[in-house]
Amino acid sequence: MTTHAFQAEVKEVLGLVINSLYSNKSIFLRELISNASDALDKLRFRAVTEPELLATESALEIRLRPDAAAKTLTLEDTGIGMTQDELVKNLGTIAHSGSREFLQRLADAKAQGPTLIGQFGVGFYSAFLVADRVEVVSRAAGQTQAFRWASDAKDGSFTVEAAELPFRGTRITLHLKPDQEELLQPWKLKELVRTYSDFVGHPITLEGEKSERLNQASALWQRPKSDITQALAEEFYKNLSHDFEAPAGWTHFKTEGAQAFAGLLFVPKQVPWDFDRHTTARGLRLYVKRVLVLEHCEELLPPWLRFVRGVIDSEDLPLNVSRELLQDSSLVRGIKTKVVKKVLELLERLAKDEPEAYLGFWKAFGRVLKEGLSHGERDHRDELGRLFRAASTHGDGLTSLAEYRARMKEGQGAIYYAYGESQTVLQGSPHLEALKAKGYEVLLLTDPVDEWAAKGLEKFDGMPLTSVTQADLGLDGKKDEAKAAPDDGALKPLLDKMREVLKEKVKEVRVSERLTDSPVCLVVPTGGTPAYLEQLMRERGVQGYAGGKRILEVNPTHAVVQRLEAARTKEPDSERVRAWIELLFDQAVITEGGRPADPNVFARRVTDLLSAALGAP
Repeated sequence: MTTHAFQAEVKEVLGLVINSLYSNKSIFLRELISNASDALDKLRFRAVTEPELLATESALEIRLRPDAAAKTLTLEDTGIGMTQDELVKNLGTIAHSGSREFLQRLADAKAQGPTLIGQFGVGFYSAFLVADRVEVVSRAAGQTQAFRWASDAKDGSFTVEAAELPFRGTRITLHLKPDQEELLQPWKLKELVRTYSDFVGHPITLEGEKSERLNQASALWQRPKSDITQALAEEFYKNLSHDFEAPAGWTHFKTEGAQAFAGLLFVPKQVPWDFDRHTTARGLRLYVKRVLVLEHCEELLPPWLRFVRGVIDSEDLPLNVSRELLQDSSLVRGIKTKVVKKVLELLERLAKDEPEAYLGFWKAFGRVLKEGLSHGERDHRDELGRLFRAASTHGDGLTSLAEYRARMKEGQGAIYYAYGESQTVLQGSPHLEALKAKGYEVLLLTDPVDEWAAKGLEKFDGMPLTSVTQADLGLDGKKDEAKAAPDDGALKPLLDKMREVLKEKVKEVRVSERLTDSPVCLVVPTGGTPAYLEQLMRERGVQGYAGGKRILEVNPTHAVVQRLEAARTKEPDSERVRAWIELLFDQAVITEGGRPADPNVFARRVTDLLSAALGAP
């Protein structure tokens, strides 16, 4: 017998479990049955190329064995089993990147409420919710020697020793806590299995004087849709994803004909803690004729639907499917097309029938869904446009483009949007002044992906999406980039001076038709990049990116502009006039979300102006 210390993170997990952090202790059985089912799936897959693994014992099943006298509950599976090294590795460590972050989230669950333990791939430790001591005896498929793992989790250690097991697979024995002896009652075990694990695709039997089958043992996705209740679907999802929340929505389908496959897909309500980690596995479970061939098949989903969970079961793919085949297969492309169609239909149905639930989904995963537009998914542009939600100047909350379109003013020629750091900043942007004066609504976009998404969407219901920073807003109901610029009029001498001073910084200086309250603003010429995006690219170190010049628009009716012209008339070559022009330019840079090239110079100019205004000596 050898004694091993648990990994530090495991000690903390077990400490949380033993101290009864979780109220729903019955989830332990779902977690253990889920692990047993996975072990059976892995054996069945390996047996495709190694049939000898099933030679001595062909039955693939899960058995529950309560012992009232010994006060133990035993769970057995005839699956792939574990070697001595696998027992030490799988049950003594958390083989998961970011385990420190996981522990923090796990501890926070006490305040949040929902149990997180299964969500992080450590469902085995839930056994200590109901047991003082846990023993695991396992014999790997193809091996004759079994090994026993045992721990009471109290001293931070476990033991491993040679043992006997008369069958291939794993036996877990739980020495139940005194307050958990209800689990020895057959009726309780039947209730838990039928509630949480009825859909498991392997027989689950209750052993006693006679064996009794507890579950239907048929793949849920292969059952008629009418047989899949909401409760069954939700429990299947929880088992599949280790999410303790029900899904936001789900869909079931079967396709026959040139291709035959079935699918059961789910959209989560909440973002998993490690969703944005590049090391986290993505994709759907792929089965071929009810045999699990890939745990995470990324090829069945585009990246912008990577939040979807579920299973696909194909009748046509080979059991020994390879990554190369998945990447270059018309069958896989056909399945992927169907999956995308079904998910988008599910989301549109959710948005129509359960708008509050959809808004919750959008707040969680909208930023991911919008990547479909930014990646140029022209085949799905209309559907993604209908699913798009954003804040706007119309009021609190989020609006759809269809709702915006219905509220458009007569003569309005575009759907307008502003993109920047925050809604507060955008609400005060000078670029919105003329639009607000006309009563035009403006979408307020703040996600880094939004600008690309808006450009990818291009138009909705025949109406173009136009950034408020574009040179031509089409406020007259028309957009014509080639139309003549507004006449400089009486401001021509001042504008010429501004062109001279700012010739290295701006593409053009012109009279503005969009400003009502601000003296100046910068707008983006055709093909230019908005300032906030330029700032993001600089912050992210995009090499070789220098940005582009803007057009400076000047409000001819603003008092500051008029007094500046008076000062220029009086002192045409004054350095003060040059400094004030530079100051106005820096002000325009700030209001569009940028920063002055030299903040110190900007600060000195502001100080000089304040000193003059206050009559400082």
